Formats: sequence, structure tokens, C-alpha cells
Amino acid sequence: MRRFATDLKVEREALGPRRGDMTMTNTPQKIILAPARPIPFNKLVLCQANVRRVKAGVPVEELAESIARRGLIQSLHVRPVLDGEGRETGMYEVPAGGRRYRALELLVRQKRLVKTAPVPCVVSDPGSGVLIEEISLAENIERAPLHPLDQFRAFQAMREKGMTEEAVAAAFFVPVHVVKQRLRLAAVSGVLLEVYATEGMTLEQLMAFAITEDHARQEQVWEAVRNSWSKEPYQIRRLLTEKAVAASDKRVVFVGMEAYEAAGGTMLRDLFQSDAGGWLQDVALLDRLVADKLKAEAEGIAAEGWKWIEVAMSFPYGHQFGLRRMDGEPVEVSEAEQATIDALTAEQERLIAEHEAHDEMPEAVDDRLGEIEAALEELANRPLRYDPTEIDRAGAFVGLGHDGRLRVERGYVRPEDEAPAVSKSEGEDETTDGERGRDDAMSQPAVQRAVITIGGAPAEPELEEDGIRPLPDRLLGELTAHRTLALRDAVANRPQVALTALLHKLVLDTFRFRSAQGCLEASVRQIHFPAQAEDLNDSGCARAVAERHAGWKAELPEDDDALWDWLGALDEASRMALLAHCVSFGINALHEKPNPYGGMGVSEHGLRVRLAQADRLARAMDLDMVSSGWRPTVANYLGRVTKARILEAVREGAGERAAQLIDHLKKGEMAKEAERLLADTGWLPEPLRLEPGDGEADPAEGRNEDAGGSEEADALPPFLSVETGSEQDDPASDTYGIAAE
Repeated sequence: MRRFATDLKVEREALGPRRGDMTMTNTPQKIILAPARPIPFNKLVLCQANVRRVKAGVPVEELAESIARRGLIQSLHVRPVLDGEGRETGMYEVPAGGRRYRALELLVRQKRLVKTAPVPCVVSDPGSGVLIEEISLAENIERAPLHPLDQFRAFQAMREKGMTEEAVAAAFFVPVHVVKQRLRLAAVSGVLLEVYATEGMTLEQLMAFAITEDHARQEQVWEAVRNSWSKEPYQIRRLLTEKAVAASDKRVVFVGMEAYEAAGGTMLRDLFQSDAGGWLQDVALLDRLVADKLKAEAEGIAAEGWKWIEVAMSFPYGHQFGLRRMDGEPVEVSEAEQATIDALTAEQERLIAEHEAHDEMPEAVDDRLGEIEAALEELANRPLRYDPTEIDRAGAFVGLGHDGRLRVERGYVRPEDEAPAVSKSEGEDETTDGERGRDDAMSQPAVQRAVITIGGAPAEPELEEDGIRPLPDRLLGELTAHRTLALRDAVANRPQVALTALLHKLVLDTFRFRSAQGCLEASVRQIHFPAQAEDLNDSGCARAVAERHAGWKAELPEDDDALWDWLGALDEASRMALLAHCVSFGINALHEKPNPYGGMGVSEHGLRVRLAQADRLARAMDLDMVSSGWRPTVANYLGRVTKARILEAVREGAGERAAQLIDHLKKGEMAKEAERLLADTGWLPEPLRLEPGDGEADPAEGRNEDAGGSEEADALPPFLSVETGSEQDDPASDTYGIAAE
């Protein structure tokens, strides 16, 4: 038994402590935190074992002001100072919180804090075995820095709770613009802030997005660059401002930032780097202000007596091509201007002499020298004085220079405005007939009003003499397309006229040097119609041209050499007919909107020459658009013009009485009735009329006079006609009379 008991004891010892013993042995020791207790400041000393040696972070002065405003937010960690025998001396050293200690010390020296003021301190046990350097190091490296986004949002929260930007700046001892920057960053799209918080975007990139407050645009740009190799901050700024105008733009310099903002314009500003004044967001407003100011300047220049003024923000290279530049004499320098020049020159020489020994000019002096140089250059560019007898046929270009200053180019004469050549006999007549010359001179206005155009269009829509606005360009193009087709058909049937037209072009090329390239270069370029009515393809002229073209095409051989032999074998009549057909395809009597700057399109002078030659060609063939099948309808004319135009057409084609009987109708009904009234009158709008030559009568006038006196033309529908005998006897005629009133 004894042996058994001994073995059992050994076994229990091998197995370990019993259940009760295990519970007592493995219970973890509870951590006891030393409570903070107040210790008079004069009982504290700075520990020499503090690991912080290099000054960093918030200056002690700012930390002292923070403690004075908010109190001591974090307690000091102290340890009792022991004497040589290990007993406490009543003093405490500060291993963690040295900067807070120095801030408190500064407040004591400033007598803003009494030296016996209690300071909350956490006292550690000197016998704990933890080195004092370990405590100091842990206190500094275990501190997690605040994420910048948390600071941005904290500033935003304080601002939303009523603190001004200045108050926030004063509370954290930072400039106001820093607070503005943090608030601007906090206002960036929440989507981008989350990307920044998860380190998907750098702070510099976030700062670039803060240039605009448009969250949708910010997110759009981020989606465009997030997977791109080029997502540098400058690239982000470029994308965000690509639809804005820089403050350095010449338009802004010309108008002035104050005028733009006074008109309600908005700005984009970059708070994080120099933006040279920012960007203007409302480009349309800026362009309108520029146009208004340019127009006002142009009106002042027009008062000088010029015939025309072209206004544009910028003119293309060669915009004066084809114009004659008038010779002018520079205006003499006035006494006041000469005095200014002398004063500026003297100041320039003095500044250069005072600083020529220095390696580099002071910035203020350099800026002043630049101002003097610009002023002298402007005074040196003397305005020119022109011959008053030539000003009334010349014009000027008004635009912006590259530096944003007004640029005026005066004294250009268009070819069509040149004075006509005067023969000797005519000159003698003018000399002898002095009275007639004086009468003619007196009949001319003393000062003409210049035609000001902005971007090729009149500054103000001009009314015709009778108060009716000009026909739209689109309608003019459609009407003249009909006339062009009619001319082609007529020329193709008149070989002699076609030959004359071809010779006319060849003579111009040969003797006037219009074009001289290649072997002959007497080519025909088929003109297509950019604007055409729906009924153009179904017109009689179109069908005739198409049928004739198909007939010739079926006869022509495919091979070029065979074509030469085939042409040589044709009889004279067939050769002339084919020549006329080919020449006809080059006829262009279309009205197009002139391009005031040259280049693509037709110039105003070129358009006048084209239409004048088309009139001459039409007169040569006695072209009649009525005979060609054109009639005014709602679709091709009457429904496209104003009521005043409709009444004018009816008055010319059907007489004044017919016009008076429909003048009360709505436009739709008026156009329908006008189509019926004009159906057989032979009336044509101006673009389709054959302009008479010298000494010829206008054929349209004869047709209109006949139409005005024709009973058939005066026939009106029952509800408009109230004067016939049958209707006067009809009791229902009273109803129609009321409707017509």
C-alpha cells in the first residue's frame, strides 16, 4: 500500500497540478494603469534621457498658445526622482512630453501660468524595470499621424458649425489661404476622396481636381485618366480647364476681368499653384463682351468716313489679298506727345545709367523699363492721314492684336470700289460743265454711313427700302439652282453661245493671266447644288439635261484614243452640240453666302461677277424661267417668306386689288391663295428675273402689267370675291363679305 501511494504521488506530479491548482497558477496578472494626478509645475524637471533631440513639428510658441486656448489635451508622463539611497525626493522628471513641458514653461515665464499650477501627470513606477529611454521612444514613435483627409474634413466641420475661415486659421496658427486650400480639398467629389483615402490617388492629383467644384466633371476626368499612363497633375488641370479661357487670353485682356465679372461671369481658380489669374468659364459671355466692345470701337472708326468696316476677333493670314492699300501720311507729333517722349526717354536713360554696373536689374526697375519701352513704341507708331476723297471708297479691318490691344488696319480698297477710268472727253465735259459737277457733288451725302460687318455678317440686320428683310441664303440658293439648271439646258441647245462662253474663259486665261497651268487646263468642273428644293430633280430642265447626257454617253467610245478619232469623224453640227453640252455643265449661277476672309468659298466680289456673267449669258439666250417651267408655289417660295413678301408678289403679279383681298389671312392660307393667284401670271422673284441690259425693258414688268389688268388673274375663290353680280344677288354673299373683312 505504501508503495502504491508513493507511485500515485509521483504520477500526479508528472501529470502536473490538480484542477484547483491549475486555476490558481494560469490566471493572467491584471494590468494596472497608473492614474493621472495633479503635480505642481515647479515640482517637474525635464528628463535628460528624452530621445527627442531634433526640433520638429509645431513650434513651442504655437503649442503654448494652443494650451492657453484649449488646455493641456494630453497628460505628461513622469517618474519620481530618487536620491542616492533610492528614496523619492518629491521631484519628478518628464521623459515623455518634453515639448508640452517647454510650452508650460514658456507660459510660466510669460506669467500667464503660475509656477505652482497643478499639471495632470501619469506617474510610472521607477522599479518597474522599464528603461526611461524606452518610455520616451515609445511615446514618440507609437503616435499615429493624422491622415490629411481627416484634417480637411475637420476644417470643413468647423466651418459648417459657424467658425469663419479666419477663426479656424487663428485657432491652428496657419495662414487663411491654407484653410481655404483644405476646405477646397474637402469639397472635392466624395468618390475621389475615397480613392485618395485608399491611396489610389496622390495628394498632388487631388489638389489638381480641386480646381473646379463640378463633381461630375471631376469624376469624368478621373475615369479618363485613372488607367492612363499620363495622369500627372498638370494633365488633370489641362483636361479640367480645356473648355475655359485663361485670364491671359487676349480677349480677357481686351475686355477686362472686371467687366466680365460684372456681367456675371464665373471663374476657375487654382489655390495650390500660380494660375496667372485663373480661367474664365463662360466663354460665350466673354465672346459677346468682346464683340460688343469691338462693335463700339468700329462705330467710332466708321465716323471717320470709311465705306466699310470688317470686325473680327482675329483675321486670317492674307485677308488683305486682292485689296489695294492706300498711301497715307503719318500724323505729326503734337507738342504734348513730344514732351511725353522726351520725359520717357530721359527716365529710360537715367535708369539704365544707374543700374548698368549691376549684374542684374532689380525687378521693379526692369518692369518700369518695359513699360517705358512699350509706351515709346506706341507713340512711334503714328496714325496715318488719308486723302479724304478716297476714304469714302475704302475701308478698315478692326480686330484684336496678339497682346489683346485693339488692332486697326485702315485704308484698303476693294476692286469693285475702285474709281472708274475717265476718258479725256469725259474729263473735259466735267470741266466745262461745272454747274452739273457741283449739282452732282451737292446731291451726294456729306458723310456716308459705313457698313460694319462682324464675322462676315452685318452688325445689325439691314432692311430693304420697303421694310422687307432680304431673302434667306438657303432660299436664294434653291432659287438660283433652278436658274442654273435652266441656263445649262439653254446653253446646251445654243452651241454658238456655248462657244462664245468657252472663248470668253480662254481669252481671260490667256490675256488676263487668270490661270495658266498644265498643257491647256481648259477644264469644265461640274457644279453641284448644296441647297436645292425637292422639286428640282423633277423639273423639266433637269429631265432634259439628264436625257441629253444619257444620249451622248451611250454614243461615246470607252477608249480615249478611240474617242479622239470618234470626235474627229463627227459632223460640224454634232461637234458643236457636244461642245455646248459639255460647256453647260460648268455653268454656275448659284447664289452662295460670301466668305469675307477669302480662302474656301466665294468672295463678295466674286459672287457679284458670277451673277453678272450669268445675267449676260441669260440675256444672250433670252432665258425665261417661266418658259422653263418654274412657278411660285407654297413649297418653293411662298411658304418660305414673310407675309410682306407674299403680298408684294401678289401685288406685282396679280394686282393691288388681289393683294388687298388676302392681306387679312393667316400666313398659311395667304400662301395657298397666293399660289393660285400667281399660277398663270408669269411672276418671278428677283433672283430668277432676267435683268435687262442697257436700254432694254424689264420683261417682268410687261408680264406684271398684263397680269394686273387680266380678269383671269383677278379671279378669286368665292369666299374672297364679293364684287361679281351673281354673288351680290346671292344672299350667302353677305357671309363671304364678312369673312373677307
